[in-house]
Amino acid sequence: MSDPKSFHMTAEEFRRNGYALIDWIADYHARVESFPVLSQVKPGEVRASLPAHPPAQPESFESLLKDVERVILPGVTHWQSPNFFAYFPCNASGPGILGDLLSSGLGVQGMLWSTSPACTELETHVLDWLVGMLALPAKFLSTSTGGGVIQDTASSAALCALLAARERATNYASNKKGCDGRVIAYCSTQTHSSLQKAAMIAGIGTDNLRLIEVDEKFAMRPEALARQIEADKNAGLLPAFVCATVGTTSSNAMDPLPAIGKICREHGLWMHVDAAMSGTAALCPEFRHFQNGLEFGDSYNFNPHKWMFTNFDCNCFWVADRKALIQTLSILPEYLRNQATESGAVIDYRDWHIQLGRRFRSLKLWFVIRHYGVEGLQYHIREHVRLAQEFARWVGKDQRFELAAPVPLNLVCFRHRAGDEANQTIMDRLNCSGDLFLTHTKLNGKLTLRLCIGQTHTEQRHVENAWKRICEEAAKLTSAKAQRDTTAPA
Repeated sequence: MSDPKSFHMTAEEFRRNGYALIDWIADYHARVESFPVLSQVKPGEVRASLPAHPPAQPESFESLLKDVERVILPGVTHWQSPNFFAYFPCNASGPGILGDLLSSGLGVQGMLWSTSPACTELETHVLDWLVGMLALPAKFLSTSTGGGVIQDTASSAALCALLAARERATNYASNKKGCDGRVIAYCSTQTHSSLQKAAMIAGIGTDNLRLIEVDEKFAMRPEALARQIEADKNAGLLPAFVCATVGTTSSNAMDPLPAIGKICREHGLWMHVDAAMSGTAALCPEFRHFQNGLEFGDSYNFNPHKWMFTNFDCNCFWVADRKALIQTLSILPEYLRNQATESGAVIDYRDWHIQLGRRFRSLKLWFVIRHYGVEGLQYHIREHVRLAQEFARWVGKDQRFELAAPVPLNLVCFRHRAGDEANQTIMDRLNCSGDLFLTHTKLNGKLTLRLCIGQTHTEQRHVENAWKRICEEAAKLTSAKAQRDTTAPA
């Protein structure tokens, strides 16, 4: 129990309980394969397991860990399972977890350089490292006109880019007078839904977000974008922003950045490039061609918390002109004024995103990069891509299935040829079994299964077992259909 005079956890108690928690986390990762990947609880079941009222008296840390096992674990979908193939990954790692623990232990609120210089300067330096590691244009370096900042997610990065684009297009008048309904933004029909939310928050409105048609590979059609921009200009509107995607969520489609960039340059539009999941692949030189054309970009983001072993949340967002972003988002009340800020010699990251306060997120990114090294990160990315390509070959050789989209990296979109109902049944049975977890999308109006390989500890045997289980469920469908056919009346 805590010291009754203060109720605070003593240093010795913290040390003992901390060791116990680290042991628990290490054991959890060692046994994560034993749990159903998708939580099997019913709605309300977790809350029903909790007491109606909070404890009046302090409880032991041991009792907390027991309830984690009893109440929390059954209600967890195990994102760190090597059999998690749903959505895009959100992979964690030992160094990332420890870096996050250190951040919590230091308890820094890094809104200003002066509130913890190390929080700001490490972030600036690590994001400059990543410019080189990903071979991004030099304009994104802090030593140039731009620079990088860690956001929580790609949704926040897109919102900040859209706000900066809005202000640049209106000569920074929208912040003062509001948006007049003339500002127009563009993305493809396959762009992440966060762009629609960003348009709502930014006051542009979803009616002024143009969804541009895509080609047979689900990538934005540049000629359709150009036509729409011209039509909007002729209507007296103000085109301001285009979001191009390197690896869409539905199918991992790659928008043609060079063609889109030239259109943006011609018309003076802000070009934001969202590489939330697939950007990590640029660690490997052989995958960097997907980002050709980024030299036209005004902003760029990717999520190390998806595929670079840096536990959630950690989005890296760069701008080519930091003055545009800062002028859009900066407010300096008297209580935040300080000598370092007034000198102009430091970065205050509070001006680079929506919220004021910020955690010391760069610690976990720093830990991950130093633990793995560039070579270690490249090795694991290449292995995930190799496994996905092998899975795609298995699909292509099986006459029951078809590939529904190209497979440039580590996402395989496929479907059973029997149609939507068959695919839904296969997915539901697999997810209910707990053996693995898949999610779906719709491509060309057809329900399509998605299998993404990117979890930290996913190996060949997990992918082989996933294909085996998919084939087993497909065989059950064939058997059930044959039985129905033989018993149907003539």
